[in-house]
Amino acid sequence: MKSWLGGSFLVCACAVCLSFGAGSQSKDELPSAPSASTHPKTVPAKPKSVPAPRQDEQPGSPLPAAPDDLPPSSAPTNSSGSQDVPRTEGIDEGGTTIYSTVNEVSVVFTVTDKHNHYVKDLRRTDFRVLDDDRAVEDIRSFRRETDLPLQVGLLIDASNSIRDRFKFEQESAIEFLNQTVRRKYDTAFVVGFDVEAELTQDFTDDTEKLAEGVRMLHPGNGTALFDALYYACRDKLLKSPQSSSVRRAIILVSDGDDNSSHVTREESIDMALRANVIVYTVSTNFPSGGRGDKILERIADATGGRAFEPFQLSEVANAFAQIQDDLRSQYALSYRPADFMHDGRFRKIAITALHKGLKVRSRSGYYAPVQ
Repeated sequence: MKSWLGGSFLVCACAVCLSFGAGSQSKDELPSAPSASTHPKTVPAKPKSVPAPRQDEQPGSPLPAAPDDLPPSSAPTNSSGSQDVPRTEGIDEGGTTIYSTVNEVSVVFTVTDKHNHYVKDLRRTDFRVLDDDRAVEDIRSFRRETDLPLQVGLLIDASNSIRDRFKFEQESAIEFLNQTVRRKYDTAFVVGFDVEAELTQDFTDDTEKLAEGVRMLHPGNGTALFDALYYACRDKLLKSPQSSSVRRAIILVSDGDDNSSHVTREESIDMALRANVIVYTVSTNFPSGGRGDKILERIADATGGRAFEPFQLSEVANAFAQIQDDLRSQYALSYRPADFMHDGRFRKIAITALHKGLKVRSRSGYYAPVQ
């Protein structure tokens, strides 16, 4: 083995930061989960009508065929778990209620300078926003987000090829969880994957339980990276209940190669976009720069995260520290897109800083809901 959105689309009367939760949806309304299991492991069943991996596809171009039980026009869901379709705003004028549809999109992003340092003091006027290649004029809100609750999924490659460095990666991941997860505020879960995904610790704010979940992982055979990402986004984050705004993220530790998944790379990215998940990747390739790292970079870039490629094993811990900083150094804005249509189509988002030398990382787009 070698190997956002841009924010979910939101319809509401005021600007708020949303995500594609699906706590109230039934499992039958989404694609059947790929090889995902809890103890003990079981042999996964292949989802229906999932094509072979196609590495050249991009969100915004025609999407890869989804498993049969996902309706083609399925709308994303909002943070409360209900279907994210256009809602109406009621205005009472002399006993007569007038209804109007309000359409808004929320975007979370980070900004770094040419030295890769975070820039945290910018204003709304410092950015240009494009939605579907058209300039956004109606920006409804802008704020710096440094202390939102986190929902974090830690996905660790437990395939046989990383056996010699697995212990160090485990301890670095545990230290990251200890430093990041705050009791009664943040939650995290742990998934290991080889030929299938295995949940070793469900959502909790207890870092001791999370550490035990990491230590339970043992190197196996094969790699189902895309299945693991798809499962974590769909069955854990998309369906997790939310009572307030949260920041959803996945930290994916792997060499980027996949030889056992039933879903493609682009289908796993598509599910991350629908679940409003930022994916950070940490390469275990030393030296870095191969095909696996390009796959990890593609996943991170599409979801608004960052791809870390440590030059040596001792730098893995530094990558986790930078991810923690990234999660506390974000901006959020919401806007109303021009010429919006409720057609279920993928719409691209592009945010650029007007100051030279600054790089903006955000999700590549979102799916318009169907009215």
